[in-house]
Amino acid sequence: MKKFAVFDIDGTLIRWQLYHAIADSMVKLGFVKPEAYDSVKLARMDWKRRSPGASFRTYELELIKVYDRVLAGLTTDQFEAAAQVVFDEYKDQVYTYTRELIKDLKSRDYLLFAISGSQIEIVELIARYYEFDDFAGSIYERAGQKFTGHLTIGAHNKDQTLKLMVEKHDAGFAGSIAVGDSLSDAVMLEMVEQPIAFNPDKDLFERAKKQGWKVVLERKNMIYELEGKDGKYQLAKTS
Repeated sequence: MKKFAVFDIDGTLIRWQLYHAIADSMVKLGFVKPEAYDSVKLARMDWKRRSPGASFRTYELELIKVYDRVLAGLTTDQFEAAAQVVFDEYKDQVYTYTRELIKDLKSRDYLLFAISGSQIEIVELIARYYEFDDFAGSIYERAGQKFTGHLTIGAHNKDQTLKLMVEKHDAGFAGSIAVGDSLSDAVMLEMVEQPIAFNPDKDLFERAKKQGWKVVLERKNMIYELEGKDGKYQLAKTS
């Protein structure tokens, strides 16, 4: 059976979050008034200042709430224009570790899957650019040139999504690899033989530590690979 590797996209391959980039693009293109994102800007600055009680997740939830409301007022053509701008700007703004891992795995005939919480249209652009074999993202239902407000969130049930991809492509779990950076990725990391917590948030790091998963950190021009042993991590490799 074919070997596979599954990747999260935002913060794992791409160095920023695609949701956030598209929201900014909508404003730059004049599709959305800047004041529509005032609450998002406040949440973002609270996170950046590391204010008491603030977190990246709090900011992210505020962004998604406002994003969903704003999207209802756009045409699908406007959204696709914003997504294309983001793709053109961010497609090569990636982490060295995951980019090179993708190249290596492709050379070894691994199937490559991408599962993301970002909107499926931008996920598809990134996935096709890096020649993934299959991908999944959040699906915002369309009706003509408008979005209906109904959506299926790609970050939910990543384990079920991965199972369907494995079955669809006649893949096997022997030698399988998963790479993710947040707790929502833990369910798919638990399924594979070689889980990699890449630049993990606190919650994923705690899960990785309990499970003894490999942790990889990329900072500036350095990559640190950590191996778990007896509940502690040791530096195994730098590059």
